[in-house]
Amino acid sequence: MSVAKNIEVIASSTTSIEDAVKSGVAKVGETVKNIQGVWVKDIKAVVSSNAVTEWRATLAITFVVD
Repeated sequence: MSVAKNIEVIASSTTSIEDAVKSGVAKVGETVKNIQGVWVKDIKAVVSSNAVTEWRATLAITFVVD
């Protein structure tokens, strides 16, 4: 029998949404094993002087528990 768990994190990037997602998964992967998938639940852009300066992605990361 397998058991999976979800954790929710917010990751950011000054480059792109894709970079925020990839860096978020990589950071969680430093301490969590068996990551199976990621769901991008929400995206937010930080604006300064009428320009996007940072992307933030709310991620639900699923992993299988040993």
